[in-house]
Amino acid sequence: MSALDLDWNRTHTALGNLWAGALSITPSAPILSGQLRAIERITEMDITSCPEPQNLLRGVRSNIVQSIRAFRIADLQQAAETTGQHFLYANLAHAQTKQDALDLIAVQFHFPAHFGKNFDALYDCLTDPLHKAGPQPGFVVVLDQLPLAHKFDKEMREQFLDCFRDAADYWGERKIAFRCFYSFL
Repeated sequence: MSALDLDWNRTHTALGNLWAGALSITPSAPILSGQLRAIERITEMDITSCPEPQNLLRGVRSNIVQSIRAFRIADLQQAAETTGQHFLYANLAHAQTKQDALDLIAVQFHFPAHFGKNFDALYDCLTDPLHKAGPQPGFVVVLDQLPLAHKFDKEMREQFLDCFRDAADYWGERKIAFRCFYSFL
């Protein structure tokens, strides 16, 4: 088994249920040994060029909602764990409406059963109960694959992200990091 296979297995084992069912692609080992050495060199370059988890968030404002861009979800999760922050992940690829998106968030963020499934309730769940629970270490939130559908258009998506921007402002006033990263479908 090559270093690439070991790294892939270690990464996907560490993620546990986070990626369950999300990845259907399985890596295949290169046939030629020259290809294997080239991939191992690329992997080594990726490892050395990626910042350490605790440094990954250092270059990102502490209270922001931004596109995920060059960050990998696994790196963000590791950075959150390393720095002792909460990591919240939601895959919204199957959402077609505002209600679908809120339902998926409620399930994946483990919101209480009384969650009202509207933008005000979303904001409340991201702020009030957590604030009342005591001191918080910070938050790294990933909204993966925000949809663009007829009933979840650009305007609706911006309103949705505004809830997270408002939560970032709320936590910023309390000097607690709240970084939200999103990607589009």
